[in-house]
Amino acid sequence: MSQMVDVRAVVLILAFALDALVGDPPFLWHPVQGIGFLISRFEKVLWHQFSLRDGREDDREKKRAAGVILCVLVPLVTLALVGGILYASEKISPVVGFIVQVIFCCQCLAARSLTDAARAVYTPLTRGDLPGARRAVSMVVGRDTDALDASGVTRAAVETVAENASDGVIAPLFWMALLGPLGGFFYKSVNTMDSMIGYKNDRYRYFGTAAAKLDDFVNFIPSRIAGLLMVAAAFLLWLDGKNAWKIFRRDRNKTPSPNAGQTEAAAAGALEVRLSGDARYFGRMVHKEPLGDPIRQIRPEDILTANRLMYTAAILALILAAGILIAV
Repeated sequence: MSQMVDVRAVVLILAFALDALVGDPPFLWHPVQGIGFLISRFEKVLWHQFSLRDGREDDREKKRAAGVILCVLVPLVTLALVGGILYASEKISPVVGFIVQVIFCCQCLAARSLTDAARAVYTPLTRGDLPGARRAVSMVVGRDTDALDASGVTRAAVETVAENASDGVIAPLFWMALLGPLGGFFYKSVNTMDSMIGYKNDRYRYFGTAAAKLDDFVNFIPSRIAGLLMVAAAFLLWLDGKNAWKIFRRDRNKTPSPNAGQTEAAAAGALEVRLSGDARYFGRMVHKEPLGDPIRQIRPEDILTANRLMYTAAILALILAAGILIAV
């Protein structure tokens, strides 16, 4: 038993290092693409089987039921495929099985791709290329970006790094520490469903309810751990750790999502800026409570600081997860 736990810790460490080195090369197929394909196919089949239509209010119960079925099918099929590959690779050789575990766990992490995406926003901002910065940030946020000024673009990038410190790194680490690669892919299947159908628009208001609620559930504990680690990272980086702790406690539950505000509030406090607030989605203005105090104006360099904050919190999460696995 202790050997199995030790191996799982080593797998996590190597997967984290591999992600930091290579991230997600654009020329390689990523399993999340496969999960997205599953979601799209099952969505199409369920809408046909339940005879659903956009904007039909009398379809709401059928849409909710179809959404629940989707939330059962996608994780089950994902786990069956991943479990089959893991089993087959272990049968070939324990070494092959170990390598496949490392690769699979690496593919559940997004620290490198997150920092690369944030830098892609930072670079045009510093060159005065606001349209280029808007295009770059539109690739990683759900809000409308066409009318954002430089501060708005910067804020959107910092918020994305802060929120995805949990969704893209610390939450997958949490689930992989619990259940290995299968835990990581279970989490990614749920998180991908939420990102694709967890919207309150005409099509997904009811169909995506189950996916959004399930994502809230699987992120509830990891997001709070991530927020605390973000505060600890602020102290380690000589940022305003005291303010990070203050804003984390005060503002972390102000967001519509029960989880997004945990890391965003800690980041806002550490950077001494105000994050969140009203934003436009699909042409509609959505009211959101601001997080943090505007001690100073946000600036492009805060994107790089947010990257360092995210990576430091992620390393702390890795140390915590691996340490617990080894100690147990």
